[in-house]
Amino acid sequence: MLQKIKDFRELVMFEHSVFSMPFIFIAMITAMQGWFGWKLLVFGIIASISARNFAMAFNRYADRKYDATNERTKRRPSVDGRISPKAMLLFIALNALIFIAMGYAINTLCFYLSFPILLILASYSLMKRFTSLAHIVLGLSLGLAPIAGVAAVSGEIPLWSLYLCIGVLFWVAGFDLLYALQDIEHDKKEGLYSVPSVFGIQKTLWLSRIFHLATIFFWALFIREAHLGLWMWIGLIVALFALCFEQYLVSQNFHNIPRAFFTVNGYLGIALLGFCIFDIHF
Repeated sequence: MLQKIKDFRELVMFEHSVFSMPFIFIAMITAMQGWFGWKLLVFGIIASISARNFAMAFNRYADRKYDATNERTKRRPSVDGRISPKAMLLFIALNALIFIAMGYAINTLCFYLSFPILLILASYSLMKRFTSLAHIVLGLSLGLAPIAGVAAVSGEIPLWSLYLCIGVLFWVAGFDLLYALQDIEHDKKEGLYSVPSVFGIQKTLWLSRIFHLATIFFWALFIREAHLGLWMWIGLIVALFALCFEQYLVSQNFHNIPRAFFTVNGYLGIALLGFCIFDIHF
């Protein structure tokens, strides 16, 4: 049983939930101008984890054929037989039901939003077969996190949450472009429409930089529209330096991509959440 739990944890890369979760709570804290309560904290965590488990497991299920031919991914549990397709489908369905149940438990708006959110999360896995916009769809998948957060607290979707959403969209799409550089030859061979395989390395690097500049721009609009203060502006400057450092690491050596992807981006979200808490309370 413990080994099976480890296999599922590896399947969905559970520790990477850190990417989207801080932005749910940034939105909730901003909407409430402070603490939003233990109930919403627990429901928010469960909803975030179940949505990400659904998205990652669906992606692994849909990509089994391509992962098997990729040296980087051929040892995933979804490929090497440790987790069967049937078990993955049950896991996908279970997490979808948990996410919908959390939406129902929070409020009517969250319940109605749970269905299109799941549809968008699933669509990412299929997009790269047809279009290079898959990176944008992945960004939207994580960008919906703050929308869900503010809907849970206030039952509405204010303009500042849309700016935060779009900023997250470009942030995720920007680092996903860098991550996709690892698979450029594989994607070409399999006929997948990742931006690197279609447009090449240099254009991918420049597009990623443009996306990350757009991230800072929309996060600035979020701070301004939400009437946040000095600490969040300092957080934005820290985010700018983090994204510049990420771009520098990858431009120097593609072997730095895992470090840039997992470490820099993981700390960035947590840091912004910390600055948001400081801003609201101090």
